[in-house]
Amino acid sequence: MSEINRGDIWWVNLDPTQGAEIKKTRPCLVLTNNTLNQFRKTVVVVPLSTAAKAHPPITIEITCQNQSVVAVIDQIRAVGKHRLKSRIEAASQKNLDAVVKVLGIILELV
Repeated sequence: MSEINRGDIWWVNLDPTQGAEIKKTRPCLVLTNNTLNQFRKTVVVVPLSTAAKAHPPITIEITCQNQSVVAVIDQIRAVGKHRLKSRIEAASQKNLDAVVKVLGIILELV
């Protein structure tokens, strides 16, 4: 497996899921820092969707492969590294910062 870095977007197999959890294999933005990514068996990700609409602060628009997608902030989760299938690209710093800012609002960290 390639090195996993904060801000990378990977194809991640999110199945099996339960209830309203976001399903299937989809792009996800890695949020955990590089030290944790190196030593832990899990990473924290935010799933991305092309079907969802942007409704800040729950979902926000970012770019993946030069296309507009939606980061589904309230579906943040820790996943085992075995679920990461292939790296797509690194998100822009602007997009990563936007997701982190909104995550702070959702979790009342700021």
